[in-house]
Amino acid sequence: MNTLSYKTISINKETAKKEWVVIDASDQIVGRLCSKVAKLLRGKYKPTFTPHVDCGDNVIIINAAKVVFTGKKETEKLYTRYTGYPGGQRFNTPEKLRQKKNGVDRILRHAVKGMLPKGPLGRQLLDNLYIFEGTEHDMQAQKPKAIDINQYK
Repeated sequence: MNTLSYKTISINKETAKKEWVVIDASDQIVGRLCSKVAKLLRGKYKPTFTPHVDCGDNVIIINAAKVVFTGKKETEKLYTRYTGYPGGQRFNTPEKLRQKKNGVDRILRHAVKGMLPKGPLGRQLLDNLYIFEGTEHDMQAQKPKAIDINQYK
């Protein structure tokens, strides 16, 4: 038997083949969409996945304003943030966040961030996510390919 054919291939930042993909988020459930996006950002769907390297794709989400929550999460789920001052704890629901500027962006980034590794790699991966509330995006120069997110598990 040739043992050289069984070596594990570990890629690095230079040899990683990163692509640009567009995902249409119309009528998608937030948690299910974000878990698939996190896997795409991480590169888990690729056969050359390496845990400590940014080998995932750059993801563009369009129609982000049309994502939905199941059940009563739209009105009862609470996002907590802290201003840094005594008594500075602030709470928001997804319903209130949607009305604010970049509110949907915050909702999706919060969900994806929780599904990525903690530390420098996770922060680097989150920079590969681009979210647009409408159908238009300004990333045409990268020639992204549109994918159907429902085909992924």
